[in-house]
Amino acid sequence: MALTILGLSGAVSHDPSAALYIDGRLVAAAEEERFIRDKHAKGRMPLEAAKFCLDFAGIKPSDVDAVAIPFAPIGIFEKARWHYARRYWYAPDRGIDAILNGNRRYRRYRKRIEGCLQELGFDLGKVEIVPVEHHLTHASSAYHCSGFQEKTAILGIDGKGEYATTFFGVGENGRITKIKEFFDPDSLGGLYGALTEYLGFEMLDGEYKVMGMAPYGDPSRYDFSRLAKFENGELIVNTDYVNVIGLRRYKENGKGFYFSPKLVAWLGPKREGDIADDPYIHYAASMQALFEDLALQMMDYYLGDIIRETGKLVFAGGGALNVKLNQKIIARPEVKELFVQPASGDAGTAIGAASYVSVQRGVPVEKMEHVYLGPRYSNEQVIAACEAHPDKPQWRKIENGEVEVPRRIARILADGNPVAWFQGRMEFGPRALGGRSILGCPSVKGVADRINAQIKFRERWRPFCPSMLDRVGPQMLQSNHPAPFMTFTFEVAEEWKARVPEVVHEDGTARAQVLKREFNPRYYDLMVELEKLTGNGVVLNTSLNRRGEPMICSPTDALNMFFGSDLQYLIMEDILVIKDDS
Repeated sequence: MALTILGLSGAVSHDPSAALYIDGRLVAAAEEERFIRDKHAKGRMPLEAAKFCLDFAGIKPSDVDAVAIPFAPIGIFEKARWHYARRYWYAPDRGIDAILNGNRRYRRYRKRIEGCLQELGFDLGKVEIVPVEHHLTHASSAYHCSGFQEKTAILGIDGKGEYATTFFGVGENGRITKIKEFFDPDSLGGLYGALTEYLGFEMLDGEYKVMGMAPYGDPSRYDFSRLAKFENGELIVNTDYVNVIGLRRYKENGKGFYFSPKLVAWLGPKREGDIADDPYIHYAASMQALFEDLALQMMDYYLGDIIRETGKLVFAGGGALNVKLNQKIIARPEVKELFVQPASGDAGTAIGAASYVSVQRGVPVEKMEHVYLGPRYSNEQVIAACEAHPDKPQWRKIENGEVEVPRRIARILADGNPVAWFQGRMEFGPRALGGRSILGCPSVKGVADRINAQIKFRERWRPFCPSMLDRVGPQMLQSNHPAPFMTFTFEVAEEWKARVPEVVHEDGTARAQVLKREFNPRYYDLMVELEKLTGNGVVLNTSLNRRGEPMICSPTDALNMFFGSDLQYLIMEDILVIKDDS
């Protein structure tokens, strides 16, 4: 009998997702936001995502051996609840609640999971629900999916799970051993999130915007060291300023923030609008520098010996999406290879919970080589969507699509036009990697500004990223480190800065995807065709969506986005859709 494990996330009320392992193979995984068209799907359960996983695998609820969830009860005698109560002394109602009723969130979440399973047709009397501690699921999603056989250092940084905010562990022979955890409010992810709010973005969504803003500022202008320190093996966040609750929160129009009025008194008013200017760019730079500095100190302290022994490190949690920190980590001589879980945030905990339970039951899981784990659509389904769409799209089928689609689209790109590219299975995780992408030719001057202004409607300081052929990666990025998932930035070689300027950020780096043909042949072939025309096997790649929307899932979603933007070309499988004036 096959071992079938369904992982369901959504434990901390955002980014619900589902993942399905059958005999150690990750068969399907998807985020709820893509199906219900609500970014981060806050407060929702992964109902549609789970439906998709079961349907894709052709299995019934009764075929599932266990449902793994990334949230677990924390015992009264464990340090976590007492640490929380002591550090939040100024909000005694919360502290007492943590001690007397500390698993309330777990019980509420489990009840909602049970409701979701009943809607899916599960018999609660027969299905086994297995809770796994939140940070163990992050750890499993990184370690068990890395394919590393050697002893491996495990790092987890995020806002918080049950109570833990930071995880240090070691993986060996498939087993994860916890070395140390930090607990709320001592959270580096929470600190970055609080500054994200102060800089005018939404926590759990805008952190990468802060990271994109940072290269425009000077981190030495403002000293942020008062916000947090790491000493004697402990991280201490200053709750006079950030990671605050209750009455200590700064409030605006009835909304409370994770920073205090004291932070505003120190740094000035909270940033508003789309302009990145003085002093906020310097605040972003200072926050990024503090985050990198503290994360590296903590890593050295708890994981340094293991990394020096084998050179292997894995990283997950929302903090692992900080590509600038990851660039610093792989620059260290003792680090031979860093695996960053491509869905490092909470969506990835569905994979983490399911992989953890699979391994515990004696079935190791496969290495994660790609993220093309969502739905795919046939030419017939694409045509049906076109025929039913109110905007009456003009479409034509490109014959011999395997050869002709890459060739035709490369020509359109080389002529300076952005193209919406919808091919194969949808990606899992926050990065578009050639399944649901908007593409541009990175040597065409101004194409990034055009995509920003007319299509994506994004803040102008945010960089666009390159996808490239695996043989181009080492030349352009000056590194042989694997980079299949856009989880690292690299210093771009001088010659390439001039060749593909549209994908090089302000600080001379690029957050790159280096693609092997076996994982996405059509996307690879497109870059080969573009190389024939321009000399560069590189394409500008950004996610197929508009600002504030989740990435596109279905052909109808793609058409809605296409007609709501200035895009002129949309290719879905072999079906090319063109606007009138093209």
